[in-house]
Order: sequence, then C-alpha cells, then structure tokens
Amino acid sequence: MNIARVDLNLLVYLDVLLRECNVTRAAEELGISQPAMSNSLRRLRDLFDDPLLVRTSDGMTPTDRALELQPLVRNVLAAAEIAVLPKTLFDAAASDRIFRIMASDYTEVTLLPQLLTRLRREAPGIRLDIMTPSDVSFHDVERGKVDLVINRFDTLPQSFHQVHLWDDSFSCVMSASNPVIKNWTLDSYLSHKHVWVSKTGMGVGVGMSSDDVQRLGWVDEALGKLDAKREITVFTRHYQAALLLGEQDDLIVTIPSIAARTMANNPRVVILDPPFEIPRMRLKMVWSPLLQRDPGHKWLRQMIKDVSSEIAR
Repeated sequence: MNIARVDLNLLVYLDVLLRECNVTRAAEELGISQPAMSNSLRRLRDLFDDPLLVRTSDGMTPTDRALELQPLVRNVLAAAEIAVLPKTLFDAAASDRIFRIMASDYTEVTLLPQLLTRLRREAPGIRLDIMTPSDVSFHDVERGKVDLVINRFDTLPQSFHQVHLWDDSFSCVMSASNPVIKNWTLDSYLSHKHVWVSKTGMGVGVGMSSDDVQRLGWVDEALGKLDAKREITVFTRHYQAALLLGEQDDLIVTIPSIAARTMANNPRVVILDPPFEIPRMRLKMVWSPLLQRDPGHKWLRQMIKDVSSEIAR
C-alpha cells in the first residue's frame, strides 16, 4: 500500500468511530453528516480489508483487527497534533484561557484555594471551569475535552499521562466538648456515631450502605481487617459539610489529614490521629496525551505541582 494514496483523514474518523462505536455519535462529534460517516466507514473497511465494527446484540462491536488498530491510530494522531502545535511560548499573565478541571471535593478543599491565589497573582485573566466526577467520563478526558483530572484512582487507562501530587494520612475531627477525647481508644471510637465522606472516584454511583465495605473506602476497609465496624449516621459527598458536622458533640469525622488541617484554627473542634492504622491515600493529576505538549497546559501542570509541593510539606 502506498501511504501517499491514503486519505489520512480516515484515521481521524476511525479513531472516533472506535471510541464511540456508533456512527451517529461519531458523525456528530466530527461535525459531518451520518451518510458521510457511513461512507467513511465503508472506505475504512476497504482500506483495512476488515469490517472493523460489527452489529451485535450489544450494538456496534469492534473486531479484533479494530482493537489492534485503536492504540496505533491514537498514537499516530497524537504525534500529528504535537507536530502542528505552535512553538510560541505561553504568556500566562496575558492569557484569558479557560481550563476545565475535574476535581474531587477533597481537591476543592485542599488544593484549589491555594491554586486560585497563585492564579490571581500571576495569571489574573485565566479562568477555571471546575467539574465534579459525575460531570465527565474517561472518554471526555481522552478526547482532551477536559484539561485535567485531579482525584484518587484505583485504575486508569494506560494511555493517560499522570503525576503524583501527594500522599495523605487520615485524621479524626470532633467537637472539643466530645467526651470521647478523654478516652481515645478504638473501642471508644467505635462506640460513637460517624460521618462518612465520599471516596469520590469517577462513576462511583448513587446510594450508599454501611454493609458495602468495598465501596465505603479506606477507613471502613481498615476497620474490616480488624473485624470492626463503625456506626455511620451521615453519608455525604462534601468535605466541607463533613467538617462542619464534626462540630456536633456526638459525631466523629475521619478524613484525610490535609483536609482536616483546614479546621486547625477552629476552637470548636479537636483533631486527633485515628486509634487504628489506615493506609495513606494518593492524589494524582491526570491528562490526555493530546494535551501533553500544549504550552499553556504544561504551564498549568507545573503550577499545580508547585502548589501541591507547598501543601504537602
């Protein structure tokens, strides 16, 4: 096959088709008509001598050849995007760019306040569009529709770039008048009522149960290894709400220590180490390979890394 005779736009179409597994959605993303996309799929099938997408009871399903081609095509397109990026430096002080960041509530409490302080000082025209884990999918990140994801992850697509921002231990926040302070043991911890705060992974879903230890996360998994279980009175997805509930006399809030530290100057609460061992959690920053060489993106990533280093001290 002579590569000079191949319409390389077909690779763009193939990339989107294999991601969406739907001709209509692929056409909408590329801004072309459905007949045009169907015609492109026919040309792709001729080019690779393979049906690529086959209709099954689950919808359009990629063939083995298509799955083999997908990472190769993605790498070719990523390299092409890098090749055409402008070489001009990013002028942060003069930029009015909008960066879209998916941030967990934990990240909003710990990282974003200091990041925004730096941005106002060094790049006042830059704006942030902060989204929650339920607002976006890994597909959105892969396409570069979301600039950054800052969260804690059990698994990630191998194609994503990532950097470790910090590790965090856990602390317990409770009212300064809570009698448990005078006898701080595992038994007294378990005898009180507790506030659970969301693990905030992408696609966690809705509805929680104190019996679903796997979904409850680090604190309850650590207790499970001790054959212990706490009584959860409140399930919340918001760290600020959990911290405020820690002011109530009969509640204990067990959260990552950097978040707990935001209450350090509040005389109404006390912060103690948990009376049992909880594995540390890890915060990561993740982005699409399509944005790896973007000058503005590189600048923002470096600022976030610098701010994170200050917070983690």
